[in-house]
Amino acid sequence: MASYCMTVARLQLALGTGAKRFHVSAVFSAKAKVAMSRFEPGSSIGYEKMHENINVVRRRLSRPLTLSEKIVYGHLDDPVGQEIDRGRTYLRLHPDRVAMQDATAQMAMLQFISSGLPKVAVPSTIHCDHLIEAQMGGTQDLQRAKELNEEVYNFLATAAAKYGVGFWKPGSGIIHQIILENYAYPGVMLIGTDSHTPNGGGLGGICIGVGGADAVDVMAGIPWELKCPKVIGVRLTGTLASWTSPKDVILKVAGILTVKGGTGAIVEYHGPGVDSISCTGMATICNMGAEIGATTSVFPYNHRMKTYLEKTGRGEIVSVADEFKEDLVPDKGCEYDQVIEINLSELKPHINGPFTPDLAHPVSEIGAIAKKSGWPLEVKVGLIGSCTNSSYEDMGRAASLAKQALDKGMKCKAQFTVTPGSEQIRATIERDGYAKILSDVGGVVLANACGPCIGQWDRRDVKKGEKNTIVTSFNRNFTARNDANPATHAFVTSPEIVTALALAGTLSFNPETDYLTAPSGEKFKLQPPSGDELPSRDFDPGQDTYQHPPAESGSVKVDVNPSSNRLELLAPFDKWNGKDLENMRVLIKVKGKCTTDHISAAGPWLKFRGHLDNISNNLLIGAVNIENDAVNKVKNQLTGEYGGVPDVARFYKANGVNWVVVGDENYGEGSSREHAALEPRHLGGRAIIVKNFARIHETNLKKQGLLPLTFTDPSDYDKIRPDDKISIIGLKSFAPGKPLTAVIKHCDGSEESISLNHTFNETQIEWFKAGSALNRMKELQ
Repeated sequence: MASYCMTVARLQLALGTGAKRFHVSAVFSAKAKVAMSRFEPGSSIGYEKMHENINVVRRRLSRPLTLSEKIVYGHLDDPVGQEIDRGRTYLRLHPDRVAMQDATAQMAMLQFISSGLPKVAVPSTIHCDHLIEAQMGGTQDLQRAKELNEEVYNFLATAAAKYGVGFWKPGSGIIHQIILENYAYPGVMLIGTDSHTPNGGGLGGICIGVGGADAVDVMAGIPWELKCPKVIGVRLTGTLASWTSPKDVILKVAGILTVKGGTGAIVEYHGPGVDSISCTGMATICNMGAEIGATTSVFPYNHRMKTYLEKTGRGEIVSVADEFKEDLVPDKGCEYDQVIEINLSELKPHINGPFTPDLAHPVSEIGAIAKKSGWPLEVKVGLIGSCTNSSYEDMGRAASLAKQALDKGMKCKAQFTVTPGSEQIRATIERDGYAKILSDVGGVVLANACGPCIGQWDRRDVKKGEKNTIVTSFNRNFTARNDANPATHAFVTSPEIVTALALAGTLSFNPETDYLTAPSGEKFKLQPPSGDELPSRDFDPGQDTYQHPPAESGSVKVDVNPSSNRLELLAPFDKWNGKDLENMRVLIKVKGKCTTDHISAAGPWLKFRGHLDNISNNLLIGAVNIENDAVNKVKNQLTGEYGGVPDVARFYKANGVNWVVVGDENYGEGSSREHAALEPRHLGGRAIIVKNFARIHETNLKKQGLLPLTFTDPSDYDKIRPDDKISIIGLKSFAPGKPLTAVIKHCDGSEESISLNHTFNETQIEWFKAGSALNRMKELQ
């Protein structure tokens, strides 16, 4: 290994230390207009410090370490004294950077403003990708979004400038693609206020989705807490070939682990098969790892990552990463908590859905399964792109199929949309002809944004309630997520399979065996897709859409109009009064799946993400009430009348009545949106009692001063009736590992007590007592 002095000097160049941090998205050709360098405040932990921490921990544990452990433990606040026990202890960590998308950044920045701190302590960025609705096409939709969201964009741009945060303007691309192109690198620890932040694991980083309150902790320079994750190993052998793509790996894993099988764990891919997957393909796999509840996913550093880093102008990082390669791969003989084996040579193309991303089917069987299940066979719309599958390679492979159809005079039978992941991808596929091919075959190229993947889709070809099928290369397909139509059967698959099914117009088409019919009557079979991993020429950066924070921001003003219906400054939540929570009403007893989409819907509600009171009008409007199997219809126990969930919650709050929510399995799965925790707190909720939680949502609830509790005996869920009163007993002696008691008072006068577990540690109990984590931060200043 090179001398420390030489290594530190090179790290300063490649990763940045001291007052500035350097990132460059590409070393562009002479034709490129902009070098697009990124200079930001903050400092990096660097490979030297990580290496030292790893050695300390390895000596303490006296065993080989997984890659996940190396990166996580390499970022420990106190590697000498930190208690480490996978799945049990809480780790105090110092992530390298923070990334926020515009929908969640509003609340995150409002909370940071409330903290009273002058500047962020680590490099941080805001990415405008969630507020652009797909309607007409990329150019028109972007302009419309800028006009509709001018107030929000101005708030984010000025807040970013004021507090030292980089700002990526609308049209720049999807947060996770921008991170991969500019900020991710092997060994980085990055947190992002979006559940698909793990996308960066494709470049060898530990990138974790969190709520905005967690982001505020890191931006404030406070050690960030994470329950020490277990590690699930996925050993890959064989080689991807023909119609099988990286997306099929995670579709298969989702079918094995289900939507909650990865909860509390990092999924670590390893084995000889890894080298057959491109860097962006690895990112696809890590991205959709969010759908199995995993804390994050990661791949070991290899030549594919080197190539991608060099192509995106980060060759200096490669030279330093090579010196520390042993810290960026798992130790030989390391042990995983669970191991899954997948032979890529035997893996077949998959398609998952509808209504849940873990219902996995081989593409060869989906037609028969759909027919038997009564799912619509006709494919109405095929949608490729999104943060999961919008790389140059993805677009190239889809275009190779479209070109075959065009050569036969054929276009898509279904509607077809294309979402580039970034301005760099859009400009490059346009330059290299892919965009024209995809347009000529019938595709509409949308803005560089999330669009239909998150429900930002002004869909008009079917009426709400009309049963229909769409196929996407997205990552999530919960009921009504994409188009607000609960009757839409959404399936997720690879861009290649989406393109093939859009050409055929039916789920029953198997591109490996079936034939298409050209307008001439000629029958032809699609040849397997092909496409370059990276462009042969340098990437075209397109338009420069980055705003660097000024060195001096004292004169920058962040204005929030008191009469705005989009933005609202936050008032602190009330502190715990030191007493048990008694005689709380059951706002709703939820039946079945309850994702963050059910708790705080996206789509048209995204415009209120910066206004807590207004967005609280969507609280739990998608959850099914066990009392009547209806959505957004609960009984007001004070009046005896039925009303919407948020309306009843507001009535209880106005009358000084605390309330609880009772839920089922994996409550809060899906998005990282902390509004699903802020809203119940704002409207008077005190506890959420369920069988088990999704990781991010449980943490978000704690951050806002709520009590996320789980039934010690899951069957106790059946004991609670919608008209019960519930008291939480034992809060005066609230302590880690000590269950609380719920006293259930039935309307017939009978009572029964049940035990409730929790995962609070000492620090988190202080959040509860202070009323929220933000309140506690202020107490400690």
